[in-house]
Amino acid sequence: MWGAFPMDSPALTPLRLNGRMVDLQRGSVTDAAGRVVTLRPQAAQVLKLLAAQPGKLVTKDELSQVVWGSIAVTDDSLVQCITEIRKALGDEQHTIVKTVLKRGYLLEATPAERARVVPWRRWAGLAAVVVGLAALASVYFWFWPMAKSGAESPAIAVLPFENISGDEKWARFANGLTDDIITDLARFRDIPVIARTSAEVYRGEAHDVREIGRALNVKYVLEGSLQVDGYRMRVTTQLINTETGTHVWSERYDRPATELLEVQDEITEKIAATLTGWQGQVTEAERAISRRKNRADLNAYDYWLLGIEAKHRMTPESVKEARAYFEKGLKLAPDFMPLVRDMAVTYAVEPDLGSVVDYPALVDAQQKYAERALALDPNDAIANNMMAVACSNRGDEEQAARFQERALQLAPNNADVLMQLAWIWGGWRTERAIEQIERTLKLNPRYPSWWNFPIAQAYFAARRFDKAYAAAKQIGESPNQAAYLAMSAAQLGKKQEAAEAAAKVLRMNPDWTAESMFPYQNFEDEALLPESAAKAGLPVCMTPAQARSYSGIYRLKQCEDERARATASN
Repeated sequence: MWGAFPMDSPALTPLRLNGRMVDLQRGSVTDAAGRVVTLRPQAAQVLKLLAAQPGKLVTKDELSQVVWGSIAVTDDSLVQCITEIRKALGDEQHTIVKTVLKRGYLLEATPAERARVVPWRRWAGLAAVVVGLAALASVYFWFWPMAKSGAESPAIAVLPFENISGDEKWARFANGLTDDIITDLARFRDIPVIARTSAEVYRGEAHDVREIGRALNVKYVLEGSLQVDGYRMRVTTQLINTETGTHVWSERYDRPATELLEVQDEITEKIAATLTGWQGQVTEAERAISRRKNRADLNAYDYWLLGIEAKHRMTPESVKEARAYFEKGLKLAPDFMPLVRDMAVTYAVEPDLGSVVDYPALVDAQQKYAERALALDPNDAIANNMMAVACSNRGDEEQAARFQERALQLAPNNADVLMQLAWIWGGWRTERAIEQIERTLKLNPRYPSWWNFPIAQAYFAARRFDKAYAAAKQIGESPNQAAYLAMSAAQLGKKQEAAEAAAKVLRMNPDWTAESMFPYQNFEDEALLPESAAKAGLPVCMTPAQARSYSGIYRLKQCEDERARATASN
């Protein structure tokens, strides 16, 4: 970090750029209409550093060192910050934030624009002291709220994989494996990954993971080894908590040595998928620590971990419990993106559970949190997925598809993101959803239970009722879980089990019908739900009274006709 800026530093004073007011201390840009864009902390810090030296080149290395320190990031992270800044400034032609090819960036402004909004030089004596203190505080307090609130994810270092084969030709493969794992882990934005150069000093040396943790400021270390014996290759990995020295997770991969490149890709993807995500090994280890804490000691990150655990039980009650945890976390850290993003997720999944909801209010809340999450981090894949849901809820399927593809580009090996997309596609793009499911299950065969919901939906939509039935049996209890079980069992001829599951549906939600199972049309095949519900002995259509109080937007035509006849006969 640069420390305190001088009193006259452009990095501390508001300025105008392209007709917009830029408040560098708050990280905000206000346009002529009064619309305010709040930059993500990293983007705001990049802009602050460029503003400190207007008209002068600031190299990529300088920007990365100050903004991210020892955390491993690719050039893409800096490019994303520059893109965000340019968008906020309306700098489509790149005339304000200029790229110096292969070197860095500079902030260019006209002389008129360089005039500061606040005439700092008019102040003397006491004002100089106040501004000096503000300068000192600005850098510190830029990061302080995150640390104080506990909204900070534990970092991980990947040590160079050890080649124990005795043949130097395999050393290059071990190095490539290490690099690929770091690259893949860096795609998962909830876990900071230390740059390889910082971990390289530990190559080939006996080491104490506790010392590494202190030196690199990481809580977890991933270490591994490569052994090749004839035609077989064995890669062993283990994840260690640097505070306690305990092993959190270990795995061994045995593969044919002849399938070198395929093995490298497969192992890299599997390690990344296992360690990261909502229920990855790092998150699970942190969640276990959070469960042991006194409630008074919980911080924002703890509330996020506990909220995720509740959400993934996939019951109407657990989703509300998750939301309560997230709300507590947001009071401590309003800009902690995972809390904002996953609040949007709770509103996205709730209507699929089959309990009674105020659908218009739910849509509004989901969109509010999705937009906020994307503003905080436009390159988070799950935030993009949540914006896809928001667009779809508003009927803009073209824009929804763009956000879905963006999520896939950002996190091609993030198993949670892939399964979310399968959920979104399940009832309409069924074959693509099933392809996604099958690929994701290869990445993480020991998958979390919430995955069974999109799995059940996709196979039900494909009329592969045996697989839908198997998945439905493993979902947390909700009206729609029981409905999937009842309808799949009925389609398979399991009459007794179908009847028992149907009775459970109506105990949990006496007003459940196939027509109101989802507040929107969830399946392209409109005959699927009424046909399956009728076989299971479940009601198909809402009564006129139920339809009047129903807040969803979907109605079955056959049910509308039935209600019209009932009304006419009365």
